[in-house]
Amino acid sequence: MSTEFFIARRYLLAKRKGLFAMITTFIGVAGVALGVAALIVTLAIMNGFQSDIKQKIVDAQAHVTIYGRMQPRDLEMVRSSLLADSRVAAQSPFVLGQAILTFDNRSTGVVVKGLDPAGEAGVNSLKKSLTRGSWDALAQPVKDAPPAVVLGEELAKNLGVWLGDDAVLVSPQGVSTGMGILPKMKKFRVVGLVRTGYYEFDNTMAYCALGAAGDFFGMGGGANGVGVKLKDIQDAGAVAAAQRKALGFGYTVKTYADMNQTLFAALKLEKFVMSMVLALIILVATFNIASNLLMMSVEKLRDIGILRAMGAGPGFIRRVFFWEGNLIAVTGIVLGVLLGVGISVFISVYPVVELPADIYYITKVPVELKIRDLLATVGISYLLCMLSTIYPALRASKVSPVDAIRYG
Repeated sequence: MSTEFFIARRYLLAKRKGLFAMITTFIGVAGVALGVAALIVTLAIMNGFQSDIKQKIVDAQAHVTIYGRMQPRDLEMVRSSLLADSRVAAQSPFVLGQAILTFDNRSTGVVVKGLDPAGEAGVNSLKKSLTRGSWDALAQPVKDAPPAVVLGEELAKNLGVWLGDDAVLVSPQGVSTGMGILPKMKKFRVVGLVRTGYYEFDNTMAYCALGAAGDFFGMGGGANGVGVKLKDIQDAGAVAAAQRKALGFGYTVKTYADMNQTLFAALKLEKFVMSMVLALIILVATFNIASNLLMMSVEKLRDIGILRAMGAGPGFIRRVFFWEGNLIAVTGIVLGVLLGVGISVFISVYPVVELPADIYYITKVPVELKIRDLLATVGISYLLCMLSTIYPALRASKVSPVDAIRYG
């Protein structure tokens, strides 16, 4: 134990003059602890929501999606290019288009996705999101019955449609007839409902068989997209870049992050702003540390003068005060980390805050603690606390030993 540390610890643990001095020390430690705990809990909850939203998006979308009008021979070329990449785990073609869905004098715009249920199950987790009905009718259409369609649950609620009801899809692409150009319409039978947990999908998506969508949009047996699942989602950017180079100009290749860039950017900005706001709590606590050390320099003025008279230089006095600030900071940060981690674990295990399941599709707040965030919080908090000790330490080191002993 160094002499500076011994003196600093003795000053902090010794009985102080007046209750105010003890209260300021307690406020300094408590302020740092509460600030660190609040920052840790907030980051953990925001990480949990981000991961939950990201998982819902990935479950309903492919890791990488290739867009382009593809005839059967083009599909074979794309399939060969993907098979040549060892990072690709599965692929599935689809037909994507916009239409108007009408039922019982109600209508709304929808995004129609024609897919192969077996192939789509290998690309994403959409099959597990089915809450009512079955995907079998898409793969095995019933003779003399309208083509099957699976709707997002929110979309079905808004239209008032249920399993077994027949809804009409209206294409914005007109059909030339003897009476002029008329909108193309086709009847579909609702055979299932999907709830992914992501409102944008559940309120706009309609899924039907690949062939039925191709006929409706006039694809002629082809497709206009291929969904790709990777062995490691972290390779999405690299695989997308490789496919852009391999397929050429006629195709657009996007990752799941590219297709949801605005959402991810908003979540990232929200997390940064919340971190900055909560860091102000720690900053306020550092002022408490500075005021506590300044008061101590006045209270211990005679002791400082005696140390200087015994040969202690200005550097020695500065180190004593740095150690005092360090002890307060470390104590507050350790207590804050323990409190923050404890609260985060408690919230993740027990439904302290219950969420309405019909809105969020989850009943408790998602929490995800990341070591990176913990280390960043500890590092920034410690840096702010140590910066607050600079002025009190410099001020104490400039005390004249003669004046300190005389007026201390």
